[in-house]
Amino acid sequence: MFFRIRRYMTLTALCGFAQLASAAWPEKPITLIVPWAAGGSTDILARALAEQLTKSLGQPVIVDNRSGASGNIGSNFVAKAKPDGYTLLIGSMSTHVMNPALMPKMPFRGVEDFTPIAQLANVVNTLVVNVAVPAKNVTELIAYAKAHPGKLAYASAGAGSPNHLGAVLFEKAAGIEMQHVPYKGGAPAVVDTVGNQTQVLFSAGTQTLPHVKTGKLRLLGVTEAKRSALLPEVPTVGETLPGYELGVWYGAFGPAGMPKDLVAKLNAETNKALSNPEVRARMDAIGVEIVNGTPQEFATVLRRDADRYGKIIRELGIKND
Repeated sequence: MFFRIRRYMTLTALCGFAQLASAAWPEKPITLIVPWAAGGSTDILARALAEQLTKSLGQPVIVDNRSGASGNIGSNFVAKAKPDGYTLLIGSMSTHVMNPALMPKMPFRGVEDFTPIAQLANVVNTLVVNVAVPAKNVTELIAYAKAHPGKLAYASAGAGSPNHLGAVLFEKAAGIEMQHVPYKGGAPAVVDTVGNQTQVLFSAGTQTLPHVKTGKLRLLGVTEAKRSALLPEVPTVGETLPGYELGVWYGAFGPAGMPKDLVAKLNAETNKALSNPEVRARMDAIGVEIVNGTPQEFATVLRRDADRYGKIIRELGIKND
C-alpha cells in the first residue's frame, strides 16, 4: 500500500509539474520552421504570424527556413523535436498529405507524428491557360482539348506536386489527355506557361494572378470546392465538372504529444494574430485566405485529406521523381 501511495504521489507531482511548465510557457524564444526557401507564400505567412506572436507572447518568434526534399527536411526536424511548444512547423497539404503517399521512404508520418495546432490559411488555387489558347472558360478548354488530343501541354513543379495532381484529376474528370511537362519548381512552370512553351497550369494564385492581371495568362477557374471570397466572380472547376476539387492549405503543427492546454493556448494566439487587419490585407494581396478554427477541426481536415488524396495518388499511380 505504501508503494502504491508513493507512486500515486509521484504521478500527481509529475502532472502538476507539467501543468506549471505549460502555464509558464513561453519562457524563451520560439522557432517556426518553414520547410521551404524564403520568399514563398508559406514564408510570407510564417513571418507575418511570427511578427504578431512576438508582440503578444513577449518572446521572440524566429522563422527558420529549412528547405529540401520536398519539405521533408524541415518537417522531420519538427517531428523529432521536444513537444514543448518551442519548435513548431508551418507546413502544408503537400508535406503531410501528399508526400507520404508519393514517397515510399518517408522520415516521418504525416498525421501521427505531429500535433495539429491550427489551419492557418487556404491558398487560392487556379486553372489558367496561355492567352493563345482559344478557350474562355472550362467548357471551351475541354472542347478544345478533345478536338486537339495531345496538343495541350500542362506544366507542373514536378511529378506528384499539387500542380500535377490538379491536372491529372482534371484529365480524368473531363475525359481528355494532355502532355505533362514537369519542372524543378513552380517558378519555371509559370514562366514557360506565360511563354507558351506549355499552355495549361494548375497553380496557386500567388504565382498566376500577377500574370492574369497583365494579360499574359487567362484565368478559367479555381479548384476549391467553393468560390473564393477573394475572387467571387470566378467559377470553380467543379461547377463544370461536378466533384472536381483540389484544395491546398497551410497549417501550424507541433511534434506529437504536446499538452492539450498548450495547444489550446497556441491555437488562440495564432487565430488572434491572423485576425489582425494588416495580416489579413497582406495575405489577401497574395491570394491566401486566412482560416480561424480549432485544433480539432484542423485534425479532421488533416485526416480527411490524407485519406482522400492518398487514395487518389495511389489509384492514379502517381510517383515522385
